[in-house]
Amino acid sequence: MSFNKKIQFICLLQICLSLTLTGFSQNEDRVRVLFYNVENLFDTKDDSITDDEEFLPNGPRGWNYEKYRDKINSLSKVILAAGEWVSPDIIGLCEVENSEVVGDLLNKTALSGFNYSMVHKDSPDPRGIDVCLVYNKDRVELLEYDYFMPYVWKKENYRSREVLHAVLSVYGDTLHLFVGHWPSKRGGVLATRNRRIELSDFINYKIDSLAHVYGDDIKVIVMGDFNSAPEDEEMTNFLGGTGRVKLKNLSASWPIGAGSYKYQGKWEYFDQIIVSENMLESRNGLGTVVEASSVFILESLLTDDVNYTGKRPFSSWWGYSYHGGYSDHLPVFMDLITTVH
Repeated sequence: MSFNKKIQFICLLQICLSLTLTGFSQNEDRVRVLFYNVENLFDTKDDSITDDEEFLPNGPRGWNYEKYRDKINSLSKVILAAGEWVSPDIIGLCEVENSEVVGDLLNKTALSGFNYSMVHKDSPDPRGIDVCLVYNKDRVELLEYDYFMPYVWKKENYRSREVLHAVLSVYGDTLHLFVGHWPSKRGGVLATRNRRIELSDFINYKIDSLAHVYGDDIKVIVMGDFNSAPEDEEMTNFLGGTGRVKLKNLSASWPIGAGSYKYQGKWEYFDQIIVSENMLESRNGLGTVVEASSVFILESLLTDDVNYTGKRPFSSWWGYSYHGGYSDHLPVFMDLITTVH
C-alpha cells in the first residue's frame, strides 16, 4: 500500500472512529487528548539565558513577526482540525519557547474562542524549548502539577527538557498526565539512549510513587515526543519497568509503514501515547480503547519529500529557509470516553 493510500485509509479510520464515538449512549461523552510537537515555536525577542539567537530578526533564519504570526495561525488551524473544529480538551505541546508564545497561540488566533488555560515552566534546555499543557477549563480542572527530571541529570548538570506531571479532574474522575520531550538522537543514537533510559526509569519511579499514595488503580497517560520508536529499547524498558501500574503503548498498534515523523527517509512513531491498562478496562469514569487513538493526518499537513521518496510532514523550516508549513511532526491524539453514572 502506498503512503498516499495509507493516508486516505487512516483518514477514513479517523472519520469512522469519530462516528463510532459520537454514537455512544447519552451517558457517555468524548474528551479529545492531543499531543503536538510544534517545531521551534520561538518569539522574535532575545532571551539572554538561552541559545535562541538563530530565531531573531538578525539571526541566520531571518525570523520576524510576520513569520511568527503566520506560524501560530497555522498551528491553531491544525489544532482545530484535530479536534474536529471543536478543539481538543487536553493538549500537550513541545518545542515552545515560553509562556508568551503559548499565550499568543491561545489568544491571538482562532483558538481565542475557547476557554483555554495553560501550564508552563521554563526548562533548563540550552535552546530554551519547553513542554506545556493546554486545557479547556469548561471541561477539565487542574488539581496540581509539577515539573521534574531524573536526579542524576541534576547531579551531572545535564540540561534538557523537564517532564510535566499534571493531575486533572475530568467529569469527576482523576487523571495523572505526563507530557515529555525526551532527549533527541543528536550526537548519535547510542550516545543519547542511556539518557532516555534514565528518564524512562525515573517516570516509572514517579508513577509507582503516585500509586503508593493514591492506589494501584490510578489512571495514567504518558504522551510526548519520545525520540524513539515503540519497539526501541528505551520504550520497552519503560513499559516493563513499573511494578504497580501496568502500561499499554497505544502507538504500538498504529498502522505499520506510517508515522508521526520522518527520520532519514523512514516514517517513525516518535510521538506516542501510553496509558495505564486499567483505562482500557474502565467501565466507570475515564476510559478508552486502542482504536480511539491515531496520528492526525490531512493531505495539507504533508509535502513531497525531495530527498527521499513519498511524502513528509509539511514543516515550517527546510534547513534554514522558512518553508511556510506547520511542523516537522504530525500531531497524535486519543479519545477518552467518559461514562457518567
